[in-house]
Amino acid sequence: MSKVAAAVEQGIECVFPRAELEARIDAARKELVRRGIDVMIVTGPENIFYLTGQQSPGYFTYMALLLPVEGEPVFIVRLLELNNLVANTYVTNIELYTDDADPVDVTVGLITRLGWQNQRIGIDERGWFLPIAIYNALRAKLGTIKDAAGVVETLRAVKSDSEVKKIESAATYVEAGMRVGLATVAAGATENDLVAEMMGEAIRAGSEYVGMEPLVSSGPRSGIPHGTWRRRRLEGGDPVLLEMAACHDRYHAALMRVAWVGRAPDQARRMMDCCIEALAAALAALKPGATCEDVHMACQKVIDKAGYTESFRKRTGHSMGISFAPDWGEGNVLSLFTGIRTVIQPGMVFHMPPALRVFGRFTVGVSETAIVTADGCRPLSRISRALLEV
Repeated sequence: MSKVAAAVEQGIECVFPRAELEARIDAARKELVRRGIDVMIVTGPENIFYLTGQQSPGYFTYMALLLPVEGEPVFIVRLLELNNLVANTYVTNIELYTDDADPVDVTVGLITRLGWQNQRIGIDERGWFLPIAIYNALRAKLGTIKDAAGVVETLRAVKSDSEVKKIESAATYVEAGMRVGLATVAAGATENDLVAEMMGEAIRAGSEYVGMEPLVSSGPRSGIPHGTWRRRRLEGGDPVLLEMAACHDRYHAALMRVAWVGRAPDQARRMMDCCIEALAAALAALKPGATCEDVHMACQKVIDKAGYTESFRKRTGHSMGISFAPDWGEGNVLSLFTGIRTVIQPGMVFHMPPALRVFGRFTVGVSETAIVTADGCRPLSRISRALLEV
């Protein structure tokens, strides 16, 4: 374990009470027992944050939490991240590695020293942040590795009261940014102007860095999915798509709205009306006892009836909560889509952005981040869902 002394107070920047983190560790251990896993190697920054409170943009280098069913967890981290780790967590068992070390050798050596080499070891194999080379090297040196994907994600699906409060805070930031963005839409403004105002206002309101950049595009560019700002100057007759997120203690909320410079064509108006109706149907279906598929089908039914099926070949929404780049959502936790029969529970949070496109011409759509309550759901935005014509 580390013999290097940290220069900061333990847990001084941790955003969770110690008791809540300990309860999460206990719940994860129960799930490991259920799956027949003795030790889990946790590598995803969202899952690590959920279990320990550790947050750092430095997850581009290897870090791992070794979580045993019995015994204390151990955190493997690059030396440069030591003070960050100590400040953000209550973890005291720390294994450091320097930039000239092979983190796989460090991990295997630690497992051997702790006597875990013959234990049933699992790893979140489908995590975004587990390079194939690292996984193959660990498997070659440790032998059989069980798939522990979903162990922590299952726990993350239902938010605690403290998590919900963080998402509610993020929602106030994203609303502030979206209001200013919509107010900036005008002929002569650039896409960059919009984003600068949107993110600037969200940051002034309290937002931290977000898991993904705003999706802001105008004119024909708005008809290309996931377009981002690129200096284009708005002209009369332009559609403008604005979608953004904001963050509080790594918990995100997101919003999508659409504006038009001048009067929108009738086709766009009809499609926008369909999106608004589809979102309302999804929100009405989002309640305890329904399934994720039920919510999606409520949205899809509206779109199919309007004749826009070919323009909507995607999920209705996804879970929201902890996020690090490259995404602001928790699509790997839950999706609202066909075949996902997970039952909706109070405390789940979803972002639902029904959108319709004429590809290469325009996109219309609208979204809400909504918290599931005891008898339905509660959208977090007060901004009008109507298409804004300026």
